[in-house]
Amino acid sequence: MSELSHRANLASRALIAVAGADWRGFLQGLLTQDVETLAPGEARFAALLTPQGRLLYDLFLIGREDGCWLDCQAGARAALLQRLTIYRLRAKVSLELDTTPVFAAWDAPPAGNGWIADPRLPELGWRGYGLAEAPNAGEADYEAHRLAVGAPGPADWGEDASYPLEADFDLLNGVDFRKGCFVGQETTSRMKRRGVIKSRMLPISFEGAAPPAGAEILAGTLRAGQVLSGGDGRAMALLRLDRIEGAALEVEGRPCRVETPDWMTA
Repeated sequence: MSELSHRANLASRALIAVAGADWRGFLQGLLTQDVETLAPGEARFAALLTPQGRLLYDLFLIGREDGCWLDCQAGARAALLQRLTIYRLRAKVSLELDTTPVFAAWDAPPAGNGWIADPRLPELGWRGYGLAEAPNAGEADYEAHRLAVGAPGPADWGEDASYPLEADFDLLNGVDFRKGCFVGQETTSRMKRRGVIKSRMLPISFEGAAPPAGAEILAGTLRAGQVLSGGDGRAMALLRLDRIEGAALEVEGRPCRVETPDWMTA
């Protein structure tokens, strides 16, 4: 094992096992990602939205021989399962809680089989499920790595608070605009088609401890956005794109600057 490969058990994530004759069609009509072509051993990033197009739950779809896993927030798993059960109606689909642990690896390829490339960005590393791995890092280390990459996470988009394009799902391979209908598609497709993405989640840097979530970011006297989550020296923020270009920004009286990651401009 490379000394540069970090591995963490993600206790904040949990699995729902989906199977049955209709599992692909069932999820295809709900999620932002194409399910029909999901192959065993493949991971895809997706979301379940409200009918109005706001983010409810982020998901990783993990293809299996007889169905898939839904890798979701552990704290939201029960609510997600309940919502999926409501949508199921007469579809031949089984939805079961699964206790298989979720791992993440980053910085260098992990040794051994069973790791799956993170579908969002190569920089985010790999995900593993049920592996006999000894973690050499904690979940806080993984979150620090994600923040350094500049990718928002569940602590940033909340539940029913953000649109997926504001949370960069279109740039993180989380929306397939060619797949056809899904819950919330009309609003999502319209925002993409009309180019009306007025705000995006972007990392910011500053001196000292992270401001509290919700702290206002100012461009002069104008409100340019708000802090979401972060740590010392760096945080994610939801920013008004029309107010940050070339502007001197501050938060709680401290200067801050936008750190647009390369993957957003590639």
